[in-house]
Amino acid sequence: MAKYLAQIIVVGAQVVGRAFARALRQEFAASQAAADARGRGGQQSAAASSISGMSLQEAQQILNVSKLSPEEIQKNYEHLFKVNDKAVGGSFYLQSKVVRAKERLDEELTIQKQEKPPQTQQQAET
Repeated sequence: MAKYLAQIIVVGAQVVGRAFARALRQEFAASQAAADARGRGGQQSAAASSISGMSLQEAQQILNVSKLSPEEIQKNYEHLFKVNDKAVGGSFYLQSKVVRAKERLDEELTIQKQEKPPQTQQQAET
């Protein structure tokens, strides 16, 4: 009886170990593919996420923006900042998350602006 129980435990541990190793390999491959796709700008973006403590996706969700449009970001920021004002019964925590999200999106806009090649004279005239 103890022999069978030990065999069941060993086989179960092997199955779980293999599944964990496979999941780890898949996650590593996906992470590498995402890093390759991001390229140089992705490194700056990742650094900005690390510094601000908030990912780009999280900031977009907080401010409810799908694309990085400065006008839309500013409009949603002002609305959410006012709604979460402590004086009108809002939450200081949520208000600070809104501020951090705007800072993160502004940083991303700056990174994207730096990546764009300057327009040539011919493109500027058209």
